[in-house]
Amino acid sequence: MKNLPLNPQIFITNRQRFVERMKPNSIAIFVSNDEVPSNGDALYPFQQNSDLYWLSGIVQEDTMVVLFPDNPDPKYREVLVLVRPNEMKEKWDGKRLRKEEATAINGMEQIVWLDSLDPLLQQWIHLADSIYLDTNENDRKGSLLRTRDYRFVDEMKARFPLHQYERAAKLMKELRGVKTAYEIEVVKKAIEITGKAFERVMKFVKPGVMEYEIEAEIIHSFLSQRAEGQAYGSIVASGDRARTLHYVSNNQECKDGELILMDFGANYGGYAADLTRTIPVNGKFTERQKEVYNACLHLHNFAKSILKPGISILDYTEKVGEEATQQFLKLGLLKEEEVLNEDPINRAYRKYLYHGISHHLGLDVHDLGTRTESIKPGMLFTIEPGIYIEEEGMGIRIENNVWITEDGNIDLFRGIPITVEEIEAAMESQAVPSTTPQSA
Repeated sequence: MKNLPLNPQIFITNRQRFVERMKPNSIAIFVSNDEVPSNGDALYPFQQNSDLYWLSGIVQEDTMVVLFPDNPDPKYREVLVLVRPNEMKEKWDGKRLRKEEATAINGMEQIVWLDSLDPLLQQWIHLADSIYLDTNENDRKGSLLRTRDYRFVDEMKARFPLHQYERAAKLMKELRGVKTAYEIEVVKKAIEITGKAFERVMKFVKPGVMEYEIEAEIIHSFLSQRAEGQAYGSIVASGDRARTLHYVSNNQECKDGELILMDFGANYGGYAADLTRTIPVNGKFTERQKEVYNACLHLHNFAKSILKPGISILDYTEKVGEEATQQFLKLGLLKEEEVLNEDPINRAYRKYLYHGISHHLGLDVHDLGTRTESIKPGMLFTIEPGIYIEEEGMGIRIENNVWITEDGNIDLFRGIPITVEEIEAAMESQAVPSTTPQSA
């Protein structure tokens, strides 16, 4: 990875938290993701299993983590399994981790090579009563592809059918949903990198620029600051395209008088930032754009004021919906009779705000965490209300990331331009010099 070394205490603490939740005399086994073929002999860039990374900080393929806190042999109570370095493979694909390098990343002293694991694992399994295995139980999962973790479940149950099996994912959802201070330090770095990228593009945007040119500026800024890259595909949507929530074509011209919605975030040390800002292409909001923008900012600040421990995401979304209804009445988007006669399942405001207000954030942009239970201190959320008006060809969204505290939250993007006045002032400053070669 491109980032500077992370504090290994991140992963030491994460493992301790998981082990504390395990049943007596149980073993937990986590496996890495597949290397996925694209076309021909090419592979997609490797993406580590987030749960395994959360425990180990290892991004290498063919990795496993084995936790057996009641193992009679103390040296095997936590084990990191790595692929043995191979000289020929390293000539083609690059260096693989040595034992001491892996230990420096995550504090795990016992390293076992994958090709020597099987007899050890069989011995450990026979000593244990319960086996924790991991699967992808993210609520937003949409793929039916049978990934490596599911295949590993099949293999283990076939080999050891009389053991009691437990869902590691259930614990992971609870644990990963609450971030430690060590994790937040890494998130803050991702946010700092993202904020600097936004400051760069505010000076770069002007009428006639292409959406992909803005995307290039974002990626350049990320990589030059040692980010791994984008935490997700950047959305750079000018004009009416801003109403498409996951617009990623980024191939159109940004025109004078339009707004441009930019939703992007850096991946640093495996952790994601997630920022959205909507700015005027020519540097000045029109009166109507300003009116709608300020209504969206009002919703953003209202949401921030109530996103506290004790409320659930469902109740929180309902309260923001009530406030959105009032703002849309003021903007002339809704009429009183539409509100009085609205469908309680599909409320009137949903015509102009048709997505959720917040989601968990962390190793995954849509990270693990509850939506039905009460919010707890330590959780990390986005706050991202939007207003999308088809009749006016306008889409506005404003998003920051907040860490929940005992009595409220901390806005980790505070200080990044967000008001009309701050954005216009930043765009008035000297533009970034063009990177396009000039003709002689």
